Amino acid sequence: MEMTEKKEAENNDTQSGAVDSTDDTSKDAEERHARDLKASLHPLKHKFVFWYTRRAPGVRTQTSYEDNIKKIVEFSTVEGFWVCYCHLARASTLPSPTDLHLFKEGIRPLWEDSANSNGGKWIIRFKKVVSGRFWEDLVLALVGDQLEYGDNICGAVLSVRFNEDILSVWNRNASDHQAVMALRDAIKRHLKLPHGYVMEYKPHDASLRDNSSYRNTWLRG
Repeated sequence: MEMTEKKEAENNDTQSGAVDSTDDTSKDAEERHARDLKASLHPLKHKFVFWYTRRAPGVRTQTSYEDNIKKIVEFSTVEGFWVCYCHLARASTLPSPTDLHLFKEGIRPLWEDSANSNGGKWIIRFKKVVSGRFWEDLVLALVGDQLEYGDNICGAVLSVRFNEDILSVWNRNASDHQAVMALRDAIKRHLKLPHGYVMEYKPHDASLRDNSSYRNTWLRG
């Protein structure tokens, strides 16, 4: 009897700890929001982080790729975003191959991250002369929470390559067909993509299998 009561007490403590942890996270977000408002700042719905990857061409390995990802800056207000963004290098000045990532706080720009592992990404290829404008439009839409199914979005990536630049938007759940297609339509609408641009989708588990971000994609039009 005493052993049963002790086990029940331990289970209750464990459940209480899980709830307390969730409550602490929510409380921190509320306190940050209150501080920003008091300082006459304009809080964003999500806190974001810019990451940068510069690596030599070749086969991607998890260790080498993680080692090359560098956190640049984080922000949680409109004012903080513009301070950060105004000091970032523009797409046209970045060397090739380079990746610039914008992800929600707590999500690393890796296929293996728990927030990304069941998801995938929409991919759009651009000529280098226009990629910078579309990247900026995408960043503004993401930071401003303007894309439908925004809670399903993890982040976005600008991949600067030799002959083209590639924009991708990562989402949490590749098996949610409705959310995946709604995200495609939202991207097309907010970027005002010209007729003829093809968008491709690829789940991250497929990228892990063939060790490639952009080969063997699913064409969606």
